[in-house]
Amino acid sequence: MSVLKDFLCDNLHVRVFDTRKAMGDCAGQEACTFIKQLLSTKESINVMFAAAPSQNETLAALLADPDIAWERINAFHMDEYVGLDPAHPAGFRNFLKRAIFDLKPFKSVNLLNGNADDIAAEAARYDRLLRENPLDVCLLGVGENGHIAFNDPPVADFADPTYVKIVELEERCRVQQVNDGCFEHVDQVPTHALTVTIPGLTAAGAMFCSVPAITKAEAIERMVRGDISTACPATILRKHPHAALYTDADAASRIL
Repeated sequence: MSVLKDFLCDNLHVRVFDTRKAMGDCAGQEACTFIKQLLSTKESINVMFAAAPSQNETLAALLADPDIAWERINAFHMDEYVGLDPAHPAGFRNFLKRAIFDLKPFKSVNLLNGNADDIAAEAARYDRLLRENPLDVCLLGVGENGHIAFNDPPVADFADPTYVKIVELEERCRVQQVNDGCFEHVDQVPTHALTVTIPGLTAAGAMFCSVPAITKAEAIERMVRGDISTACPATILRKHPHAALYTDADAASRIL
């Protein structure tokens, strides 16, 4: 794989690769190494996954590793639409089941239920789960508006008191779901979602952030060169003690 740029931005290790596959291979392989190191000292670990096409190459690299003891990993995910048909393929539970959860023998798979009768109670339930099972690893991406999980700029809070909350999705975020091919029209994209908050995400011991594609170029520029602010929520990764950003040349085109 060819690394086009490699540098630190505050605490954040940033690497730019010539191709999307090279980006995912490196992110996945480094996450695998970290996971195996953890499992050499802990009986089980907790890993959070993002559900998005941007994660496909990273997940493929994870799946290809023959030496991960999946039966010692508790899996979590970071967001889910509220009120979407439970069988809809764009549901994040369903995406991750197809992409990884149904493919490996996890110790447990802990799903957010966006169709719960009491959504506030569901948020509180998942909040408790995350506090009882502190995250060791978070595999994430960045949205076109700079969001991480569904913490869009209008609702992002670096000091959020909760680990999970109900949010209204910003229009640009909903349009991204169409751009990603998950829905045919923005009117089909739910207006609300459950999301793990920024403190919930950054509580993870290590964060591996994979961000490909030209549609993310503005977000990556703001993430790396802008002020650390909820105007671009992903900037908070620059304060994390163990975070890495992996991008391809398209996503990094404004910082090359």
